[in-house]
Amino acid sequence: MAARLTALIVVTIVAVTVIAGLIVGAQRDDYSGPIDLIVFDAKVFPADGTAPFEGAVAIRGNQILRVGRSREVRRLRRPQTVEIDARGGALLPGFNDAHLHLLRAGLAMDRANLLGATTQPAIEAAIAAFASAHPDRPWVLGHGWDYGAFPGGLPARDLRDRVVPDRPALMTARDGHTSWVNSRALALAGITRRTPNPANGTIAKDPRTGEPTGALREGAQELVRRHLPDVTRDERRIALRRAIAEAHRYGITSVQNASGSADEFELYDELRRAHDLHLRVYSAVSIDASLDETRLAELEALRAKYPDDALFKTGAVKLMDDGTIAARTAAMLAPYASPSESAPPPATAGEALRRAVTMLDARGWQVMIHAAGDAAVRQALDAFEAAARTNPAPARGRRHRVEHVEIVDAADLPRFDALGAIASMQPGHGTPDPVRIDGWAASLGPERAARGWACASIAGAGGRLAFGSGWPAAALDPRLGLNAAVNRVTPDGTPHGGWHPEQRLTLARALEAYTSGAAYASFDEHRKGRIAPGMLADLVLLSKDIFELPADRLLDAVVTHTIFDGRVVYERPET
Repeated sequence: MAARLTALIVVTIVAVTVIAGLIVGAQRDDYSGPIDLIVFDAKVFPADGTAPFEGAVAIRGNQILRVGRSREVRRLRRPQTVEIDARGGALLPGFNDAHLHLLRAGLAMDRANLLGATTQPAIEAAIAAFASAHPDRPWVLGHGWDYGAFPGGLPARDLRDRVVPDRPALMTARDGHTSWVNSRALALAGITRRTPNPANGTIAKDPRTGEPTGALREGAQELVRRHLPDVTRDERRIALRRAIAEAHRYGITSVQNASGSADEFELYDELRRAHDLHLRVYSAVSIDASLDETRLAELEALRAKYPDDALFKTGAVKLMDDGTIAARTAAMLAPYASPSESAPPPATAGEALRRAVTMLDARGWQVMIHAAGDAAVRQALDAFEAAARTNPAPARGRRHRVEHVEIVDAADLPRFDALGAIASMQPGHGTPDPVRIDGWAASLGPERAARGWACASIAGAGGRLAFGSGWPAAALDPRLGLNAAVNRVTPDGTPHGGWHPEQRLTLARALEAYTSGAAYASFDEHRKGRIAPGMLADLVLLSKDIFELPADRLLDAVVTHTIFDGRVVYERPET
């Protein structure tokens, strides 16, 4: 008996020793293999709730292999290893823009860019310059004008033909919810003083004569858009590549497309199969609330065709519940401060929204609801709550999202946490530029305006945040959103002390909303959004240590390198 026990002990010791040796050997072999890229002398921000530290990251293939102190990590370098000296700059997970319209933005890059024009003369000059530079185009198209640039919030009737008299023209507002067109475009669409407002839309008309002014809100835009020249597949492909290259300039390695269709998905898939999709895309499918079994079957087929994948996938649907406050089409709990100037919001009826969300939730879809006004936000949360009461939790859990949340009632703040709902916000839209904010605030009155873009209140009540740009509704650069969230000032530092500074976030919290928080919002936290061994090697290197810079100098740091899938896809020319 004793001999048998002794033999068993010996066998156990030998087995443990062998297993330990295999583990050590595997680790040794792991680190003794090829190392493709090392970034060192960086301030590494893991985005996992821990503090940034001086260190380095080693990459093999498309994964992070080692994170640690520079001296330790650099011992792993091999003759073929590419090294990047960060020179003390911040190394972050690649930015993940949680709300944009990628293809639409790529197309807008080839049109008159009005985002930087803050006055009516500047807008006119930008359109005229573009029209002159493209005399052969049958239409003059542009994007990005701001309501605050015009007296009364909309372009006057006499403007529509002064700038482009020779061919139809259409200029989309920054938020995409209003367009203004010239007389040639109105004539093509057959819009006259007798044309009634379409469903979910308004044709602005001169109150004295009844003639259309050329401003078209919400669904009325489609009366003209349906006459635009078709965009070819090649043009769409070029636009998509153009948008991806622009994302790389700003350190963006992942995006969440807030609108999409089967045709658009085919473009992403085509680039993926050609190994040319150098951006991770999670795209929603745009739908309305009038769901039936046929449409649900189409959605299921689309999800089966584009399942979970590190490069491209779907799994979310996008529903519209209102417009925007700037266009005065957002659904509000109380009337606008100037109701006579408001247009009815294109809101989905509450019961229809609840029914659609419950049907989608039962099938495991993530639901994204566009809701800018406080009434629409409440309606979205009500729909999520109704679905949770009716359906068992889906296998992967619920991470439904409210998109925009320009304003939220105090009573609804804790509901984000209670329902597990994500506030998908675009802090850059709340940049307190007078052209952008003054009209917005005047529409609400001072008490409600003080609750605008309440990032700190939502986070303080336990809600999860995911940040994006809304591009092309605003500039793509994540630093502008960070500056707005952290400082609540314009890029030039006004107003002093910040616009309603009680809503400021810490830098770490804002960065997490652009990285790990955004990854959580797309069910990707297991593979991206953090700097840790085993995660995808998507990183952005900034020129300065933003954790040591004074907060008001955050924009001094620029992107020097963007690393996607383990490869440098952007390097700042002077780096």
